[in-house]
Amino acid sequence: QVQLVESGGGLVQAGGSLRLSCAASGSTFRFLIIGWYRQAPGKQRELVANRSPGGSIKYADSVKGRFTISRDTAKNTVDLQMNNLEPVDTAVYYCNARTSPSDSGFWGQGTQVTVSS
Repeated sequence: QVQLVESGGGLVQAGGSLRLSCAASGSTFRFLIIGWYRQAPGKQRELVANRSPGGSIKYADSVKGRFTISRDTAKNTVDLQMNNLEPVDTAVYYCNARTSPSDSGFWGQGTQVTVSS
């Protein structure tokens, strides 16, 4: 069992930056695929970025060059640095940890990010 708690959301103007952090419990966290997803009102939840235990990173095309995912295995945390934010980035952001791409895994409670124009 893995518990995930997100923090760092908020309101920011377009062009600004936010850093989201996800704190995980459980000793198996470092073996899991960790990622950030987001869900905007009326839309499906979508992958923002994920990172495999081996270090492979995937980003959604819409955030490439603006967002950076990182993990600290010693602290059991995964962060999402978001720069040059746009109003379309407004969503609830969720942290996720899973054993394989086909596994739904564990979810945090979500943190709201609102970008004003």
